[in-house]
Amino acid sequence: MSVAPPSSKPARRGRPGYDLESLLQVAAKLFNERGYDGTSMEDLSRKLGITKSAIYHHVPSKQELLRLAVDRALDGLFEVADQVEAMPGPAIDRLEHLVRGSVGVLVDRLPFVTLLLRVRGNTKVERDALARRREFDRLVAELVKEAETEGDIRPDIDPAVTARLLFGLVNSLIEWYRPGRGTNGTELADAVCKITFDGMRVRSEES
Repeated sequence: MSVAPPSSKPARRGRPGYDLESLLQVAAKLFNERGYDGTSMEDLSRKLGITKSAIYHHVPSKQELLRLAVDRALDGLFEVADQVEAMPGPAIDRLEHLVRGSVGVLVDRLPFVTLLLRVRGNTKVERDALARRREFDRLVAELVKEAETEGDIRPDIDPAVTARLLFGLVNSLIEWYRPGRGTNGTELADAVCKITFDGMRVRSEES
């Protein structure tokens, strides 16, 4: 009977209780509480109750933790944007889908979205994140402009301003929304869309 040779690259085993996902959750929470610059790897190791070497088993640096965390939020938003670009129908319907989906991402990935909205461009990772945010904002503004051209959004407000106000409301949810405290994600998206789209839509004249 032949025996298979041992693998030259044995599988890396995670630390008990802390895989990369749980590590990211804790890191994002700590970055939000103390700020990225104010959080050290020592702080993380104490919070997790593991050594710094155990953290480095999963990631090479604190900056990589930040990148993975903000990408978790950005990837979710761009997944929704990709869905919207593939959708048929009026731009205002696609815009509403984008808003609803973005609220869903915020609810599902709250610590990561919160962190994304608080980055200020102090590191390359933050500058890259801000560049992706600007690209997302541009997609929103284009949808608003298209809906205005189609006659579904009032034309007396600049599309860029409308886009900023619309997602300013969505982004403000991080300041007070807490999962499991009454309103669920669907109800939250309904409320945002009722408040915003009722104000943006062109109303037909009453007879």
